[in-house]
Amino acid sequence: MDTRFDCDVKRSRANLIGLMQNTLKILGYFVDGTTQEVATTRRDPNDGDKGWTLLEVVCHLRDFDAIFYGRTRLMVEQDYPSLAPYDHEQLAIRRAYNQQDLRQVYQELVRSRHEFIEFFRSLDEAQWQRCGVHAERGRFTMHDALVQVGQHDALHIEQITRILTQSQAW
Repeated sequence: MDTRFDCDVKRSRANLIGLMQNTLKILGYFVDGTTQEVATTRRDPNDGDKGWTLLEVVCHLRDFDAIFYGRTRLMVEQDYPSLAPYDHEQLAIRRAYNQQDLRQVYQELVRSRHEFIEFFRSLDEAQWQRCGVHAERGRFTMHDALVQVGQHDALHIEQITRILTQSQAW
């Protein structure tokens, strides 16, 4: 492998892992600045009464962090595993997201995210080459998983910003 390419790949991975850390910090600022009442009553204005609350978004991020982490572990442990899709709306209902404690949920996300980050940091080059097949996306690489976490976080950080900036109360 070209050493310049190898350096670029390692730098890209390190940057994406850094993004995982930074988006977690941004979420922490939102959580610290939001009461449980605001977190459970304001909804995403783009979706009206059916829009998610800030708490529901943070619960979703916590649960999908664990799902993404589980997929990557499966990819390391098995040859080309099938990666099941999940119905995020049903998870929200079944786990009663809006009845949970915002700060506890965020702490659970922090624990999960730190484990996930350490997992990515521990991979050797052969493990980085592992992949699986996702029912909706097809071939899914370890790099895809790393990118997906940052993209997923950014999407929901934008959503939380919409929720919180509905009024000046935040």
